[in-house]
Amino acid sequence: MSDAEQGAVEETEADGEAPSKKKKIILIAAVAVVLLVVIGGAAYFLGVFGGSDSEPAGIQSADGEGAPDFVPQKEVYFYDLPEVTVNLATQGQATYLKVQISLEVASREVADQIEPFLPRVMDAFQVYMRELRPVDLEGSAGLFRLKEELLRRINVAVYPARVDGVLFKEILIQ
Repeated sequence: MSDAEQGAVEETEADGEAPSKKKKIILIAAVAVVLLVVIGGAAYFLGVFGGSDSEPAGIQSADGEGAPDFVPQKEVYFYDLPEVTVNLATQGQATYLKVQISLEVASREVADQIEPFLPRVMDAFQVYMRELRPVDLEGSAGLFRLKEELLRRINVAVYPARVDGVLFKEILIQ
C-alpha cells in the first residue's frame, strides 16, 4: 500500500472512532442525569429534604404533638325525605326500587324553605325513577348519575332554595 492510501485508511479509522467516543460520552452523561433525577425524587418523597423526623413532610402540628391541622368543615343540615318505592320500567317481571334519601342543605332555614315544596319534589322523583331500568342503576356510575339527576330535579323544584347534596341512606332493587 502506498503512503497516500495508508494515510487515507488511518484518517477513516480516526473519523470512525471520534463519533463513537462522542456518543459514549453523551450516553454516559444522559444516564448520570437520569440517575440523579431518580435519586433526588426518591429522597424528596421519602422526606430527606426538610421537615422533622416525627411528622411527614407537609403536615403541620396544631399542638406540637404530631397531630395534623384539619380545616373545619362548614355547618350542614340533613333533611330526611319520606321513603320512595317505585316499579322500574321493565319487560315482564316487575322490578322495584326502594330508596331512602337525605338532603344536605346549608341550614335549618333552607330545610324550612324546602318543606312546602315537598309534594313537588316527591312527584319529580317518582316520575323520573319510574322511567329507569335496572340496567340504569348498575354499578357506582349508575348510582352517581341517579344522584346527580335527583339533585338537579330537586333544585329546580325548590328554587330559590338550594340543596347541596343528595345522600342515599338505603337503596334496594328487587
